[in-house]
Formats: sequence, C-alpha cells, structure tokens
Amino acid sequence: MQKSLRKYFAVFVLPTLAAFVIAFLIPFLFGLYLSFTKFTTVTNTQWVGWENYIRVFTDNNDFLHALWITVAFTVVSVLSVNLLAFGLALLLTRGIRGTNLFRTVFFMPNLIGGIVLGYIWQLIINGLLLSAGVDITYDPKYGFWGLVVLMNWQMIGYMMIIYIAGLQNLPGDVLEAAEIDGASPWQKLRRVTIPMVMPSITICTFLTLTNSFKLFDQNFALTAGAPMKKTAMLALDIYNTFYGRIGDEGVGQAKAVLFFLMVAVIAFLQLRATRSREVEQ
Repeated sequence: MQKSLRKYFAVFVLPTLAAFVIAFLIPFLFGLYLSFTKFTTVTNTQWVGWENYIRVFTDNNDFLHALWITVAFTVVSVLSVNLLAFGLALLLTRGIRGTNLFRTVFFMPNLIGGIVLGYIWQLIINGLLLSAGVDITYDPKYGFWGLVVLMNWQMIGYMMIIYIAGLQNLPGDVLEAAEIDGASPWQKLRRVTIPMVMPSITICTFLTLTNSFKLFDQNFALTAGAPMKKTAMLALDIYNTFYGRIGDEGVGQAKAVLFFLMVAVIAFLQLRATRSREVEQ
C-alpha cells in the first residue's frame, strides 16, 4: 500500500504545487522584483535598487505611524476578542436555555463583509457622537476605538465557535477528577480547561492576529485614515501609496513586501509559542 502511494505521490502533489507556484510564488517573486524598481506598468520598469526601501522610512513618517497604529490595534484586538470569545464559550457550554440561538446571533456578524461593516459602524458611531457636535474623524482616538469595537463585534462569534468546539471535547473524567480533588472553579479553569484547549487558543490567536494586522476593508470604510492619515493602518497606507501617489508605485510595492514579511514572521512566532505550550501540556 505504501509503495502504491509513493508511486502516485507526484500525481497528488502536482496540482497543489502548480497552484502554489502560479498563484503565490511567481507573483511574490515578481512583486519582490518590482519593489526594487520604479515603474508605471509591469512592462515599463527602471531598476533603482534600495531606493524604494530607503524612501519608505525617509520620505515621511506615514509608514512608521501606520505600523504603530497597526501594532497597537492588533494587541488590543487579539486580547479583547479572545478573552470575550472564550468567556462566551464558557457560558454557552453550561447547558443554558437558548444556547443555539445565542451561538447563531453571535456568529452572524462574521458573515457581513468588511466594507458593509465599516459603513454600518460609521453610522452608529457618528450617531452617538452627534450630540457632541463631532464625528468619528474629529479625533484619531474615536477612529481607533471604533475599529476595535468593530473588530470585536465581527470576530467574537467566530472565535467563540472554535472555543466551544474545544471545550466540548474536554474529557469529562478529567474535570470530575479535579472536582473530587477539591479544585476551585478558578483552579479548574487555569490548571485543566485552558491547558486542554490550547489547540483552540492557537487557532484563534493566529486568526485574530493575522486578521487584525491585515485589516483593510473596515479601516477604509470606517475612517479612510482620517483625520490626516492618523488612523490609517498598514494595509490602507500601502493602498494610498500605491494608488494615491503617481510615481510612487515602487515605494508602495516595497511597503507591501515589508508588510508581508512582518505578517509572516509574527504569525510564525505566535504559532511556535502557542504550539510549544501544547507540547508542554
């Protein structure tokens, strides 16, 4: 059987490998090349070396400011989304009435597109701020916390479902043994429940981390970076550079390459850290 599988290994791998090369590897390498050029179209390029990367950090502070906003937003969103989602999952696995209805209601915002969500929350937040005579673009903190609220409203239900799946797979005999040993609810949560749902925590942390760092649609629709680009996150800053400044396409491409590398490194470190906890437990 193993010999047969080895014989047809290439047949099974070839479609996936071809899709990876065509859809990811070739475009990435071509984009990497363009980041070292000045171009207007992909057939009209002029090699400029490291100039684009130098300009990312020297032309203005838009990129660094967007990086700071993105990091701050990601930290707040990852913590708040996962804590609230885990708390809801604990409540909804206690057998209370209407559990399925609550799960459906909490999950539904994840089905709405980011652009639509951004405009919906823009109307809601502007309506709340109307009494003060301002809107969401009046102060950067309004836009920042508006994005945090939006992210939580969209992602909590999705993460909650993953946590529920992990909690429902906990072996009952282990929990019963902890109760017999006199463990308090906090001790059971800390010493038994959390270590045993680490695979779910790994998945949810990865999803919230990457989605927060790559946020674009919601940022574009909610604030569009206003006021004065102070709420523009990295993805929106790259978009504004590439499509908003003629002649700076190469700089925008350089930002995109740096952005990709940052997301890849952060995601790798997060997966390694949380998976090491799984091994330990």
